[in-house]
Formats: sequence, structure tokens, C-alpha cells
Amino acid sequence: MANEAVEAREPMGEQKGETTAMPSPMPFPWLTPFLAGHEQFANSFQPGRSFPWLSGLFRGQEQTTSAAPSAGNEQAEYLEGTPTIDRMVHAATSQFTLGISPAAMTVAFADWATHLAWAPGKQHVLLTKALRKAARFDTYAARCAADPNTPCCIEPLPQDKRFRAPAWQRWPYNLIHQSFLLTQQWWHNATTGVRGVSPHHENVVNFVTRQMLDVFAPSNFLLTNPELLEITEKEGGQNLVRGAVNFVEDWERAIAGRPPMGAESLQIGRDLAVTQGKVIYRNRLMELIQYEPSTKNVYAEPVLMVPAWIMKYYILDLSPANSLVRYLVDRGHTVFMISWRNPGVEDRDLSMEDYRRLGLERALNVVQSVVPGRKIDAVGYCLGGTLLTIEAAALARKGKEWLNTVTLLAAQTDFGEAGELALYVDYSELAFLEDVMWNQGYLDTKQMAGAFQLLRSNDLIWSRILRSYLVGCREKMNDLMVWNADATRMPYKMHSQYLRSLFLNNDLAEGRYEVDGRPIALSDIRVPMFVVGTERDHVAPWRSVYKIQMPTDTNVTFVLTSGGHNAGIVSEPGHPRRHYRMSYRRHDEKYIDPTTWLEETPKHEGSWWPAWGEWLVKHAGDRVSPPPMGAPKKGHTPITAAPGTYVMQR
Repeated sequence: MANEAVEAREPMGEQKGETTAMPSPMPFPWLTPFLAGHEQFANSFQPGRSFPWLSGLFRGQEQTTSAAPSAGNEQAEYLEGTPTIDRMVHAATSQFTLGISPAAMTVAFADWATHLAWAPGKQHVLLTKALRKAARFDTYAARCAADPNTPCCIEPLPQDKRFRAPAWQRWPYNLIHQSFLLTQQWWHNATTGVRGVSPHHENVVNFVTRQMLDVFAPSNFLLTNPELLEITEKEGGQNLVRGAVNFVEDWERAIAGRPPMGAESLQIGRDLAVTQGKVIYRNRLMELIQYEPSTKNVYAEPVLMVPAWIMKYYILDLSPANSLVRYLVDRGHTVFMISWRNPGVEDRDLSMEDYRRLGLERALNVVQSVVPGRKIDAVGYCLGGTLLTIEAAALARKGKEWLNTVTLLAAQTDFGEAGELALYVDYSELAFLEDVMWNQGYLDTKQMAGAFQLLRSNDLIWSRILRSYLVGCREKMNDLMVWNADATRMPYKMHSQYLRSLFLNNDLAEGRYEVDGRPIALSDIRVPMFVVGTERDHVAPWRSVYKIQMPTDTNVTFVLTSGGHNAGIVSEPGHPRRHYRMSYRRHDEKYIDPTTWLEETPKHEGSWWPAWGEWLVKHAGDRVSPPPMGAPKKGHTPITAAPGTYVMQR
């Protein structure tokens, strides 16, 4: 506690060992696959920073991280025994492979190729399919010569919007895009359904093959894209001139670490994160914001919001019209928010336990100081929700009744169905990534952005490249896009623990995750839970989020809303084309599988926010006078105005 008190009084920038120059987030993440390798290579040869272990290598010694591993810690023992030369090779190799383990790719493709080589039946099926597709294509081409309105021989997938324009139905572009779709379909057949290949390797091979094919899609090239040709002809090539200017501007911003073009029009504290409040506590890991009341009376139970530290907190306090914080404050809730610090190389040894103890648990203590004698409505978003669940189980085991309710927004506790992000995580890839983070001290924002962008490459990479550099049109930045470009880093030790213990081994759901040296159990949680999943979430798939109902022994209200991981949560009332499904399950009722639940649960039009607001009020107490800002008698006086200082860090 004494150390934490000292940390709380230390202003940012004066902490011992802190560097002032930090790499900035990638301003246009769809260029990450092209620029990350170059930029990481340039940064990697900074003396005394990225290769401090070279001195140990030349002395013939193995140098490990500064924090000694605890006894019996499997991960720490593994890392302790890793030769420095291995880490050096992996870290250097990553600069040319965009952080992807060559060994992981080799094993996956070898698994697929070996089983395919020993599967003559599958080979025969693929040969037959190839001949049939060739015949279909030849027949289609012949019919098109006689009748330009001949129906396509293959339709793109529903989510594939590349070839929907009428121009793609004209010769020769109809033949070009139909040939590509038939080829894409054949390769899908070739990389799936090979008996004996592990599901993970099959998914990796299929994913990588799809990414490689998408690079050569006819929509990506001027001469094979009729829409681009029409625009170029109409504008006399001026679109290409504008695109070249856009490319140079983006390249300069990427090298300089500046935000994307147009982001300057929306500034934190002026346009974003403008809900009035004060920072009432600060330590080396987080700032705690208390928001000023906007109603005469407030509900007695305060609300503490725990965002993920992979993101800036103001996703929950964007513009005034779509701020979840303002929505709660205007309805009479006293709201507190954790604003995580953007870690640097000096924070490499911060652990999951540090985030729980110095972050969430300390914030709970401060909130209790401001609103004594009241339980807390805790809200966790994404990884912050996972941490909140861990803390709720730990508090329940200790018999501490600090929480009134728990709300989880797109947060996983069971990682058995982690979705497409699991493509990036296996033992080989994780060992490689750990060495990359060991070299850097953190996982860089550009590396994370590239991984997320590839999951939806057509929408987030290629379509944006086409609009910016071939059509020559700048996409107007909105508040969500500005926030999305303002990412944060992940400390080496914490991210390694998260990926290995939670994501890979699924320790939390299976009862092996330890707090204070003892495993915790989600079944100990007894407070009511409100859990939100989103339909198109590629970070926390809703079926995975839905699994919270299996290990817990409490009443759970589950909501499935339209949208993705971010847009589904930022779903203010009045937002067009929004809907949700909601159900309530008592702790003693039978479990319903997600497929059956989806079929049986009716759809409601509109935002889920009012339904959550009613649920909070249902579990709230009386209306009382607003609490003071901070707790001066307990050392928690207002430090600065919201949004604080940590959210400004790059």
C-alpha cells in the first residue's frame, strides 16, 4: 500500500526509468503488412534498447528478463531455460516474417501436404472437381459469347462485395472474376476435409491460402477492375494522381508515427472523451476517473467500468451522442472509469496479477473510499471483462461482498471457441511471439493491428487500399475510426501469461487459473450477471461469450446484439439498423445450447442500452445525494480533469 501511495503521487513522465519517446500506433493499420517489417527492422538496431542481450551473448552467458521466475511457474521456467541465441534468431527473423513463426507455418503445411499426399481418394476428388469447374467455366464462356446476360456459373459468398457492381458482368471482366471465384472455391476444397489433418493446421492452411489468393484478386488491380477503369477514364487519370499523393502522405505519417489523415479533426478532451469528471487516483498502471453527476440525486450503488488495456478507455466515452458513460451519468449513476497507462519497454515485467492488483483491485478500494458502505456495479469490456471475472471469483473465494452486479461486454472467460484469433496462437507461434516481445519489451500496436486486419482483409485492407490509392478518395474519419487508430501496447510478461494461460491452456474455464497461489472457480460467483455478445465479433465470438453460463452458478441475463466487437457495444439508442436478443436464466435452470437459444430467442429492434439500464435499476438501491469528488480525507483528492494524462500517451 505504501508503494502504491507513492506511485499515486508520481506524475507521469517523472517515474524512474521511464522513457519519453514511445513508438506511436500505426496511423493506417491496413498498411501494416507492408510497413511493419520495414519499421521494425529499422527500430530493432537501436543500441542499448532492442538488443541488450548481445553483450550477454558475447560473454557466453544467457540473459533472461529482470524478474526472477517464481518457483513452480511452468512458463517462467520455460523462458528461463531458453538460450539467448534462440531468442535472438527468432526476434531477428520476425522482422521479415511480420511476427509469424516460420516453424508454425511449416508444420501446418507439412501436416496438410503429407496427409494429402497419402490420400489418393481426396486427390481424385480434387482432380474431378478441377475438371468439372473447367467444364463449367468453358460452358459459361461459350454461352456468354451468344448471350451477354447469361447467369453466372458461381456466386460469391454473401459477405464478399467485390464483384457486385454491374460492370463485372461485362466481357471480359465476367470471365476474369468467375475464373477467380472458381479457383478460390477449388483451393478451399483442397485445404479442407483432408482426413488426419489437425483442425488447427487445417484452419491455418485454409486461412493463409485464402490470404494469398486475395492478394491476386482481379478487384485489386487497375487493368482487371472495370469499376476502377471507368473512374480513371471519367476523371482522366486524376484519381491516380490523388491516390499517389495519398500514398505518400500515409507513408510519411507511418514513418513519423503520426495518426492517420483526418484524425486531427477529432481530439481527445475536445471532441472525444468529453464527459465531465476528475482523475482522483493515479499509480504506475492506471488512472481512476470519477465523473461528475448530471442529476440531482443518484443511485446509491456506483458503477466501475474496466476497459481492456489493449484499447484506450474512451471507446466507452466517444462523442456525446454515443457515449455509454454519459448515458449512465444522465440516468443517475455515479460512474468511475479505469484509464490504463500505455506501457513501454520499462514495463516489460508487468504481469496479469499486477493488472488485477494494482489496476482493478486498487480501483475497487478507491471507489469504496468515495462511496463507503455500498456495493459496486462492475462493468468489464473485452479483456477488462476477463479480468473482472477473475477478480469476482477471487473476491467470492475470500468472502468479500464488494460487488453488487457484474456486466461483461464482449468478454471471454472460456477460450475453447476463441474464433479466428486462435489461428495466431499455438505452442510454436506463442514461443516465437514471446521471443519477439522479449526483444521489444512489449507487443507493438502495429503487430496487433496487422493480425486483426488480416481476419477481415477484404474489408479492412484491400478495399481501403483501393479507395485511397486507386480511386483517390479519402475516407472521412469518424470517432470510432479515430479511436481504432489509437491503440496501446501490451507488456511482454502480461501478454505472454494471457496467451499461454488463458487463451492456449484455457486455465480460467477449467479451474486452473491461480490468484494468490490458489486456483479460483467461476462457480463461486453469486452476484447477478449481465453478459453481452455481438453477432459479428471476430475477437470474442458470441458463442464463446455465451459459455459464461456453464461454469457460473448465478443468475445470468444474456444479450446478443448486432454489430461487431466495437460497433456492437457502441450502440446508442436511435442508432439505425440495430437489434438484439435477450434472455434471462436463473442459476437453477437447465442450460440451453447457443444454437437452440438463437432459434428460440426473439429479436428486438433498437439498442440494448435501455434494456441494460433497466436491469441496473432493478438491482439498484435508493436514490441519494451525489457523493463528493474523490475522498480527500483518505488521500484521494482530484488530481486533474478528465480525460486525464494516460489516455494521451502514444
